[in-house]
Amino acid sequence: MAHAHKLEIFRGLIKFKSNTQKIWGVLVFLTIVTAIEVALGITKPHVLTVNTFLGMKLLNWIFIILTLVKAYYIAWDFMHLRDEKKSLRRAIVWTPIFLVAYLIFILLFEADYIYNVFKDGYVTWNF
Repeated sequence: MAHAHKLEIFRGLIKFKSNTQKIWGVLVFLTIVTAIEVALGITKPHVLTVNTFLGMKLLNWIFIILTLVKAYYIAWDFMHLRDEKKSLRRAIVWTPIFLVAYLIFILLFEADYIYNVFKDGYVTWNF
């Protein structure tokens, strides 16, 4: 017997009648998120490029968050993680999220150290 996939997105907020409609709905959602990223990348609002949070511009944080949302949603719908057991979903989804958070921490920590070394004049800017 074939396994029936759930024809809803956003935890049942939007329901579809067929798989084709659901694919188009997910495509529209991912297109909207991508359009927001592109619009922010082109316009670069001054408020988001001046203000920082944890040593990085707010615009960069928005790009990271929107990219993670897209990656999560692609895995959730197109790789059918929604239909898997909870433990497998958590193992697949949470591992990259913690890895990305750890890599961002390393990036910020090391970049701040290098900036302070150059700022204090221990090493000259030679590039």
